[in-house]
Amino acid sequence: MKIRFLVVLLSISMFSCTLDDGLPEMPIQEPLVSDEEPVVPQLYQILSLGDSYTIGQSVCETCRFPVQLKDSLVATFPVVDSFSVEVIAQTGWTTTSLLNAIESENPTNNYDLVTLLIGVNNQFQGRPFSLYETEFPALVTKAISFAKGDAENVIVLSIPDYAYTPFGQAFGNPDVTSQEIDAYNSFASQYCAANGITFVNITDITREGLVNTVLVAEDNLHPSTVAYSLFVERLLPFAIEKIQ
Repeated sequence: MKIRFLVVLLSISMFSCTLDDGLPEMPIQEPLVSDEEPVVPQLYQILSLGDSYTIGQSVCETCRFPVQLKDSLVATFPVVDSFSVEVIAQTGWTTTSLLNAIESENPTNNYDLVTLLIGVNNQFQGRPFSLYETEFPALVTKAISFAKGDAENVIVLSIPDYAYTPFGQAFGNPDVTSQEIDAYNSFASQYCAANGITFVNITDITREGLVNTVLVAEDNLHPSTVAYSLFVERLLPFAIEKIQ
């Protein structure tokens, strides 16, 4: 009996010591923290102003250069970002036509990128060159205002040369056509350089139209889908830089 009593006392004593010592401390786990900042989806808005070369006469809606440019930007930027494109353009529009359309449609002033391609119908319709000298700067000013007031967000494209198409070869004097288009592009280029506007030359692409017929649409006058994709190759680096 005395032995059993001593065993019980010893057990109680050992249990008491364990309680006094407390439970063993468990390591505290720190919450997992990611070094990467959360990606915030961005919506970028593009506005393209112009004429038949912007609306994409004789090619599909997704084949015209503003939409091809948007698709190329989608493929370049994070998948969470999105792009929208609005086009204000019609076949046959002169600088006057485009100014009137802008006045009527009254675009907002929050576009991330604005493109402008205008003037071929001034030349084609025989309008005074002085009209272009007045209205082209007015259109550039409006483009800047639509681009959040930032000239850095505007791209002006040179006028394609339709003399290097089957239609252009049969219309008037192709050499004179090219000379006059050069005069329009020279004025636009110099104006853009003097005012900090990006000017992208795509005229030389269209001047391959007679030897590389894939660059001309089925109407034998306007650029093809392939030609517009070449326009976009030149535009894309500038567009990425401006949007970023």
